[in-house]
Amino acid sequence: MPEVIAGWEIPETAAVAEATRHIQETTSPLIYHHSRRVFLFGLVHAHRLGLAPDPELLYLAAMFHDTGLLTPFSNVEQRFEVDGADHARTFLLDRGFSTAAANTVWTAIALHTTPGIPDRMAPEIATTYLGVLTDVLGLGLDELERDQLEEILAVHPRGDFKNEFLRTYVEGLKNRPETTNGTVNSDVLEHFIPGFQRVTTVQRIVGSPWPS
Repeated sequence: MPEVIAGWEIPETAAVAEATRHIQETTSPLIYHHSRRVFLFGLVHAHRLGLAPDPELLYLAAMFHDTGLLTPFSNVEQRFEVDGADHARTFLLDRGFSTAAANTVWTAIALHTTPGIPDRMAPEIATTYLGVLTDVLGLGLDELERDQLEEILAVHPRGDFKNEFLRTYVEGLKNRPETTNGTVNSDVLEHFIPGFQRVTTVQRIVGSPWPS
């Protein structure tokens, strides 16, 4: 029988089962529970908006979306979102998913911290982003049914999520601060790392090699 949480069904596929084991074994309980909540909240948003994301692709995007914070998967220094997106795309392609499906998951992960764009894209991309916003920033929290929310949190508890997530965030970014330029991630480093100052767009324009 499929696993059902608060009325939402976890897809029963080999890729979902393997991804679940992989995330449990290679990340932390914090990231695992957060990622599963993102999937469930993504389904809530899909229902609210009348969207129909592919549940397997949404699940895989949710499970891999923060993996780049914990383990650099690339051989180059790049944004943590891209690290996780690259890893997820390889995972899908190695298991016979189409290039289109792998690219959808890649985009959902790569853009999950980019405001104003992913929620206008394909359902899997939009609902990954909205699920992240609900779990991290509380988007639409007051609209969730209380019983449904309590069941989700009983299976995937938050604990001291705010503080633990911010610590994980900083740990994942502090050794590659340049990758945060122009992103919301620079706010985190500026807040927690003494002496760190993000490079602003104004500084980049004024400091460009153009004479005027």
